[in-house]
Amino acid sequence: MRETATTLRSRNESAWLIPNDGSRANHRLRADMRRYRPQDEVDVVIVGAGAGGATLGQRLARAGWSVVILDAGPFWDPDTDWVSDERGSHGLYWTDPRQIGGANPVPLGSNNSGRGVGGSMVHYAGYTPRFHPSDFHTSSADGVGADWPIEYAHLRPYYAQIEAELPVAGQDWPWGEPHRYPHSPHPVSGNGLVALRGAEALGIDMRVGPVAIPNGRFGNRPHCIYRGFCLQGCKVNAKASPLITHIPDALAHGAEIRADSHVTRVLVDDDAGRATGVEYLRSGVAYRQRARSVVVAGYSIETPRLLLLSATDRYRDGLGNDHDQLGRHLMVQGAPQVAGRFDDEVRMYKSPPPEVSSEQFYETDTTKAYRRGYSIQTVSPLPITWAEHVGAQGHWGETLREYMRDYIHWATLGALCELLPLPGNRVTLADEADRHCLPVAHFTYSQCDNDKRIIAAARDVMSDILRAAGAQEVIAIERYAHLVGGARMALRPEDGVIDAHHRVFGVDRLYVVDGSVMPTQGAANPALTIMALAARAADLMTRHASRS
Repeated sequence: MRETATTLRSRNESAWLIPNDGSRANHRLRADMRRYRPQDEVDVVIVGAGAGGATLGQRLARAGWSVVILDAGPFWDPDTDWVSDERGSHGLYWTDPRQIGGANPVPLGSNNSGRGVGGSMVHYAGYTPRFHPSDFHTSSADGVGADWPIEYAHLRPYYAQIEAELPVAGQDWPWGEPHRYPHSPHPVSGNGLVALRGAEALGIDMRVGPVAIPNGRFGNRPHCIYRGFCLQGCKVNAKASPLITHIPDALAHGAEIRADSHVTRVLVDDDAGRATGVEYLRSGVAYRQRARSVVVAGYSIETPRLLLLSATDRYRDGLGNDHDQLGRHLMVQGAPQVAGRFDDEVRMYKSPPPEVSSEQFYETDTTKAYRRGYSIQTVSPLPITWAEHVGAQGHWGETLREYMRDYIHWATLGALCELLPLPGNRVTLADEADRHCLPVAHFTYSQCDNDKRIIAAARDVMSDILRAAGAQEVIAIERYAHLVGGARMALRPEDGVIDAHHRVFGVDRLYVVDGSVMPTQGAANPALTIMALAARAADLMTRHASRS
């Protein structure tokens, strides 16, 4: 009988402190070693080494499971692979071909995707808020969205675990369920001071953080140097991501990482109705990895795509798709940004992008013409992205050059708007094929009236904050942020793809553990919640194994 994660924690609580020895070269060496042969049947094979797959793999490895994690991208070395160049960092994104459509198509291949071990968290802003308790029952409370089959209380202990492991720095948090963070907040620079000044003038509460960047040294991880390259991969390694936290710990406990390994199919025994492993390509050669359990953690586009590609005679429409739920209810957060020009130099890049934030508008306000809400945070577009902001206003030529020369005088705020899960917003397989001759994903997306109203409201409040802070000119740009949904968690197979234990309906020993499982998205960045869900899933899997 295997020891469960809970048993291990109670026996040695200190075992759950993620080591920060900084020996990335040794971790790379271990990652290139083979512990298991493809013909060996391991306890679990995990598809994807991002927030969900890395956290799950780390915990299962600690519980004594034989773990193989496959990722389609490279095993990054921040020292040699990443550059201090905004344009040169696009290799961190998933840029394989995809199709988009719908009334409001979503651009893919930048801020909403990740490529390589660590997933999109290697280029996320480091912002790590929790979901609110209300996020788990929006349908019953607000008449929109969907209710989760679990409650906030199920994730509470895992939120605290992950916040300690990254760790997270920030002021005491008054919104949602009030809580504290393990590290004190970072100092505030120009962009944050502008936001605080404008918010105070309007009576809006703002707080510093929370960010997964320790305020000071942490183990051998150095102090943040506030150079503003969080979204391009942190060469300093001050910002936490699975690549430098949970992946090294998984390797140290026996997990194997196979990078550059593109999984093409989940293998299923139709007669038994259970997953038996995966098929994958590496350097043009096809391999199979047998496993007693299979976990898909490819995120909201690639997870539905893989399950659709894995159709069999028994599962003709794809795995977990007996009721046509796979790929549906995919959500993207509305993320308008508003910038204001000031006489004084701001230098908005000189800090982590989410420097200060507010969740004052997160919950439903019955006096408004929309349900649910949005959060506001500072953002810090670097020069190329700033040029896109200016170009979106129709400014070109000499006028564009003037705006670029004026860059250090601008401050920028961004919102995360809770857009609703709609069944028509979904991933299907396209007629177009990728370099592996496999159908690419087609993502159809359209906004509803509630979505449009909430984006407009957020844009107006951010403009008011900047003007109250003294901005002489304000410009706004429409954009999208994080993807979630597509393999939603539900009580019944008629309503989703997985159950509350992350088990795919109708396929034994097949799990999904990533952002695609979320029934709603809240107005919070999803990384922390994905990791908390993965930590909970690991406990559920080890407890089930101990009883079988």
